[in-house]
Amino acid sequence: MTSTPSPDPKKMHLATALLHAGGPDGGVTPAATMVPVYQTSAFQQESAERLEGIFHNTQPGYCYTRVGNPTVSSFEHRMAAVEGGVGALACASGMAATFNAIMGLCQAGDELVASSCLYGGTIELFEDLERMGVTVRRVNEVTPAELEGAVTDRTRLVFAETISNPRLGVLDVPAIAAWCHERRLPLVVDNTVASPYLCRPLELGADIVVESTSKYVNGGGNAISGIIVDSGRFSWDVERYPALAKWRKMGPFALLARLRNGLWRDTGACLAPWTAFLNCVGLETLDVRMERACDNALKLATWLRDSGLVSEVGYPGLPDAPDHELAARQFGGRYGALMTFRAGSRERAFKFVNSVRYAYRASNIGDVKTLVLHPDSTIFADNTPDERMLAGVFEDSIRVSVGIEDAGDLIDDFRQALS
Repeated sequence: MTSTPSPDPKKMHLATALLHAGGPDGGVTPAATMVPVYQTSAFQQESAERLEGIFHNTQPGYCYTRVGNPTVSSFEHRMAAVEGGVGALACASGMAATFNAIMGLCQAGDELVASSCLYGGTIELFEDLERMGVTVRRVNEVTPAELEGAVTDRTRLVFAETISNPRLGVLDVPAIAAWCHERRLPLVVDNTVASPYLCRPLELGADIVVESTSKYVNGGGNAISGIIVDSGRFSWDVERYPALAKWRKMGPFALLARLRNGLWRDTGACLAPWTAFLNCVGLETLDVRMERACDNALKLATWLRDSGLVSEVGYPGLPDAPDHELAARQFGGRYGALMTFRAGSRERAFKFVNSVRYAYRASNIGDVKTLVLHPDSTIFADNTPDERMLAGVFEDSIRVSVGIEDAGDLIDDFRQALS
């Protein structure tokens, strides 16, 4: 019996690609409709020669789960296909993905330029990078004008979020990618809040995508993980990126090869097989979950804006949002499932969080359940006042990760909590 070739992900709509891109299980075990969980630390080989070949990358295969595992490979293949990259590297968390993507390119003495409007944990990671000798130059807005004043001859990359968390600013990916490429700089985009449902930055010109797949990709709030997806298009100058010199022969896979055989492997940033399996399951329903969550978020944001119970609502889907037109053009008429509002005071914000009945008080986003959080006292607790202000975090701010409940029930819950 002849095997049927896997269909081209570029010819599929997203809902189909989520189920079929890369084969039923990413091409690992073609007979399975879902990849098995290879919950093992190591893999036996038929000979010493075979094991030697795997270690020296002259033969395909698996030897140790920290370096590679079939279940994890399945998730990597599927994410690469969905995001439109040449390959992917699954990590233990979104923070591990961000760290590896940056440090795979930078060394002491190098610089990167990043938005000041980022997730608080990423800002704290950048402080650690500074201690390692990598200078982080921050810009208030990721625009060509601001970037121009921050880039130097030591700059190695530009980093930004597709939709910033929690300020909800929208990155003009094509414009910034074009600006970076004119200066021979890669654009690294954190696509966590948008997810591949709203935006595939590599298709818009970005070079590398990092993502906390703990969020919308997983969807069930049951696993911590991250991903690095490389477009394979950036031409790496080994004089500027000496860590890639050894892997130049790998062409478009140079960065992924450098990480898999070096930094990622050596820091133990690997993903557990069971977590990879949970992500494969979650990925298949990303389209239907996000459609419902985005619809709910727009209805809830519109009601909050008109309710008179809050002072300010942040959501790109509202016509008066600063980046509404950009979001509409770049995201195809959907605006995400994350929103914010200001309750009027810290005390009123806490009272709201304590009064909701359906929403969970939790620091995650991307769950099928609605989650509420007071960012100022939690995920931004270790950031400076200036960092909080730039990120759109105030003492009365509430962040809402909208789930897939009935929108009417969510509105009723928020009404009673705010009243």
